[in-house]
Amino acid sequence: MKLPIVKVGVVQATPVFFDLEKSITKVVDWIEKGRAAGCELLLFPESFLPGYPRGLSFDAVVGRRSEASRDAWLDYWQNSVDVQSEVLRPIQEAIKKANIFVALGVTEREAVGGSLYCSLLYFAPDGQLLGSHRKLKPTGLERYLWAEGDGSSLHTYDTPLGKVGGLICWENYMPLARMALYQKGVEIYLAPTADARPSWQSTMQHIALEGRCFVLAANQFVRKDDYPERYQDGIRDEPEVMSAGGSVIYSPMGEVLAGPLWNVEGVLTADLDFSLLAKSKLDFDVVGHYARPDVFKFEVVNQPETVRINQTVLSLE
Repeated sequence: MKLPIVKVGVVQATPVFFDLEKSITKVVDWIEKGRAAGCELLLFPESFLPGYPRGLSFDAVVGRRSEASRDAWLDYWQNSVDVQSEVLRPIQEAIKKANIFVALGVTEREAVGGSLYCSLLYFAPDGQLLGSHRKLKPTGLERYLWAEGDGSSLHTYDTPLGKVGGLICWENYMPLARMALYQKGVEIYLAPTADARPSWQSTMQHIALEGRCFVLAANQFVRKDDYPERYQDGIRDEPEVMSAGGSVIYSPMGEVLAGPLWNVEGVLTADLDFSLLAKSKLDFDVVGHYARPDVFKFEVVNQPETVRINQTVLSLE
């Protein structure tokens, strides 16, 4: 039996901060670049729409909110994504034209109530929105902006490319969240992030080895000048390069297939040879012969069943 080889891409780019319309245009451009590179799956960074608000305090003080904090919140809220609206239509049309799977990090605005979530959206090659994973635990001051997701959004999709799922940024430090994906047999593990520290590379390598899966990590490349003028005073103490990136692709044996990419925008691509994935299970299988179900019991509350995507291949124009 011949095992597949799948070409994937990881986008490291700079959003147009606090400008949803222009950021969507940029996503469309990068989808076209991914198509031109021959990608069958394309991953974008955490909160690429409308940008991860690194360095901003939103005037947060325990026990008190100010008008300045509410103004900044309103700006961010208005430029966040209501997935029930038509705002994503240009992206969906670009995906359909490119005929590729896309995973896109957004700040998602709840249609009812208006709470925000840090979410990972999954799109089929026909442009259909398959689902949204909402970050289980926002980190630090992120909790001031984003509500918490739950187990019902821990999706894994059985696609023609392989089983695809992912966690966002520091969710990847949650062992049981990782295990929730491993037990679904994830083969292409997506990790959009805002963490540009060198130690993040070690985390991604560890997950590849632990899960015996391909790991794709996408981060933004951000400079102070990329922020709107109205927020420059709030980031005056930040370094000129606020996020150097570090996007990377790892094999199931923890070997670098592409990257890491630093201090520049670009698309990393790699051919995922699924024979490597099969070979990696010889000596370790986290949900197979290393699982020890006679000792350990594991359950995720409300985690959905793996969704099988029977995708008709569209002809490229």
